[in-house]
Amino acid sequence: RVAGLQLADREPFPGRNGKGIHRESDSDEEQFGKVHVTKITFFTIFLPIFPASCRKSPTFRSEILVMAEELKIATGSKEERYSLLYEQMKALLADEVDEVARMANAAAMIHFTFGFFWTGFYRVKGDELVLGPFQGPLACMRIRYGRGVCGTAWKEAKTLVVPDVEQFPGHIACSSLSRSEIVVPVWRDEVIIGVLDIDSQELSTFDEVDQQWLEKIIAII
Repeated sequence: RVAGLQLADREPFPGRNGKGIHRESDSDEEQFGKVHVTKITFFTIFLPIFPASCRKSPTFRSEILVMAEELKIATGSKEERYSLLYEQMKALLADEVDEVARMANAAAMIHFTFGFFWTGFYRVKGDELVLGPFQGPLACMRIRYGRGVCGTAWKEAKTLVVPDVEQFPGHIACSSLSRSEIVVPVWRDEVIIGVLDIDSQELSTFDEVDQQWLEKIIAII
């Protein structure tokens, strides 16, 4: 295992197009320290079949093999879930320099850990927030500066926790199923480059615990 990832160094299964594609979906529980966790393996993708001598090459292993991500989810308190999530995310993103790739996996990890209704990023483009990587149903693609919860969080340069979106002035209803929301600005060199937006179908889902941990997570994205 490397940075929480499992190397796929077994023989590939021949795919329909000869590329050797193998998909797997698995979920099980194990003991992680004193915290029970659920491990989810999403998928493994193998490249075309190569000679064994080639597959054993360090260059091949480090640059060609596609790895399967395993997300461990604590079954305890909210703090325990965030703590384990944070450590895994820090390891996963350590060597990735692409901003979109980092946001994409961060959104997926948060979303699957807590089962939120919508989890994603909006990126600053001029005077608008433009939809970025996300998990969940279709979303608004552009939000103006100062509009809605996302635009207001950008304008006020602070995290906004909204217990009831219906009570937020100027709320943009991308989905009528969203009931509560938290928006965290994403900073880079003291400039806001985007926001993390999370929606829940329940009222009052988010509190100071979510704010504290999500701001900590944003700092490593």
